[in-house]
Amino acid sequence: MASLVDRMMGAARLDVKTYEEVEADQNALGQAMTVVVLSAVAAGIGNSMRMGVNGLIFGTLISLIGWFIWALLTWLIGTKVLPEANTHADMGQMLRTIGFSASPGVLQVLGIIPFLGVLINFLISVWMLIAMVIAVRQALDYSSTGRAVGVVFIGWLVNLFVTASLFAVFGLGALALGSLTGN
Repeated sequence: MASLVDRMMGAARLDVKTYEEVEADQNALGQAMTVVVLSAVAAGIGNSMRMGVNGLIFGTLISLIGWFIWALLTWLIGTKVLPEANTHADMGQMLRTIGFSASPGVLQVLGIIPFLGVLINFLISVWMLIAMVIAVRQALDYSSTGRAVGVVFIGWLVNLFVTASLFAVFGLGALALGSLTGN
């Protein structure tokens, strides 16, 4: 079994074998969750000038919820709406592969660099999206990358709406709590 760091490096390099390994390893769910948390914390640090500590805490929580929702949506879309003949996947496989597709996100800590941070975060987001397509293609046993792109795009749109809604609820709640406590 590969270490967490080895798997993160392989996932960030867009290595298909790494995604296949993670898909098959039923014990890798904790590692996948760790990747999501590390990516969220890195993004929180990278955006700390704009978000503060409350943003870091709630951003991490929302990232975990978003990961689960996106995996569920991707699994439903990929296995029920747009399956191929050989498509077979369960939620665990989706959670593991999609979790590892967040590996490039640890570099979002570089978002703290003045003037370049926004560009860096944009490029990392594109990288993560490409990793997500590979993760989905492998988890759903697709022969077509185009189909994986379609599944990711549809899931991304729905997840964007759900995550934005959650952030609005929790984010506004955090702001209200901060103003009540004087923080």
